[in-house]
Amino acid sequence: MATNGVLYLIPTLLGDSEPLEVLPMRVKKSIDMIDHYIVENEKSARAFIKRVLPSKKQPDLVMFTLNKFTEASEFARFLAPCREGKPVGILSEAGTPCIADPGAVIVEIAHREGIRVVPLVGPSSILLALMASGMNGQKFTFNGYLPVETGDRKKEIRKLEALARKGHTQIFMETPYRNQRMMEDLLVAAEDHIRLCIAADISLPTEFILTKTIKQWRNNVPDLNKRPCIFILG
Repeated sequence: MATNGVLYLIPTLLGDSEPLEVLPMRVKKSIDMIDHYIVENEKSARAFIKRVLPSKKQPDLVMFTLNKFTEASEFARFLAPCREGKPVGILSEAGTPCIADPGAVIVEIAHREGIRVVPLVGPSSILLALMASGMNGQKFTFNGYLPVETGDRKKEIRKLEALARKGHTQIFMETPYRNQRMMEDLLVAAEDHIRLCIAADISLPTEFILTKTIKQWRNNVPDLNKRPCIFILG
């Protein structure tokens, strides 16, 4: 019986950066040996691979698409190459696989089947923002996206603020084109003294990371429109 291949969790860039300024050499070496990938978007995945390793032969690549439209019945077959002893890579669309990113369901199957899972080092906007925020890194929660409707979002902000006051750092994000609305609701719903870290364009030349109180932010609201951003209350 053939030994199972390995499932590699491959991080990508958070924006338009030079790959080897952000990613370790092991990512490049892994891409060099892997021909089967599980991706959110085939076009952008191929573009990333070409950028990291221009010599990689694109016709040799096999891409399985994993997104919100993928049927659960398809998941198991994505690991078929591993069962034949070949390596497979889960390639994030931006940042780290399985962290606010698809892939966990494939990793779960891999563990059930005894397939070795190897996470590779790379940028996670969530952890990088927390590191730079000056807030409690011993006890924190990532809340994903808050409600879209303004009234519901303000209620959620107040709940997160109450936890933050107890020393439990609260991390969340928003779709870039709704960042300004998020900022407006934060400035209305949160109390003056609570700290808010805004981390935008992490790892890019336009990177902006700053922690101030809500009261201080009201006097100088940054333009966050269409910029990938992490918000942290603490």
